Amino acid sequence: MTTERVTADFWFDPACPWAWMTSRWMTEVEKVRPVDVRWHVMSLGVLNEHKLDELPEDYRAAMTTEIWWPVRVCIAAAEEFGDEVLGRLYEALGTRFHNQGLPRTERETIVAALEDAGLPARLADAAYTDAFDGALRASHKEGIEKVGEDVGTPIISVPGPDGAEVAFFGPVVTPAPKGEAAGRLWDGTLLVAGTPGFYEIKRTRTQGPVFD
Repeated sequence: MTTERVTADFWFDPACPWAWMTSRWMTEVEKVRPVDVRWHVMSLGVLNEHKLDELPEDYRAAMTTEIWWPVRVCIAAAEEFGDEVLGRLYEALGTRFHNQGLPRTERETIVAALEDAGLPARLADAAYTDAFDGALRASHKEGIEKVGEDVGTPIISVPGPDGAEVAFFGPVVTPAPKGEAAGRLWDGTLLVAGTPGFYEIKRTRTQGPVFD
């Protein structure tokens, strides 16, 4: 286990419940390991826009509204106030979307999250325009190029022990480990992700996200 402080870059889409679970784990990791999380936006809309015919019907419907609206607002906030606001805005959005089950398609939900994050409610207007889509695509591309196209959200990138970048999708976990259990998962994730030639470990999900 390293004692040198590192920055973990974390790409998220606030609409994804599994990314939300991983983000809650990372906030625990920050408490027990010398890790600082730096937040970035990626987009399930961008990721899946070229394979809509392969997606379930309900997911295709969401692609026109709720998948795009929150990420656009996040990008607009970062463009105006800096990337440092993304962590608290993500927490405010994620708590409402996932823990509280509030609709992602209602302006009131986004406005309440902005206000909770100390940001102006007018940023909600960004949801309904493609004005920020160029910046959104650039942020998404930065993350996805680290791991390849056949992944989802989140993506995490961290400097490895030899200085080389270690980047990976996930981990997909529920419920989010707390305390030293979160630290052990971090240690193990870095170990396998940093192993040359290691690509995948997986098993069938038998449980949905557990929000607490």
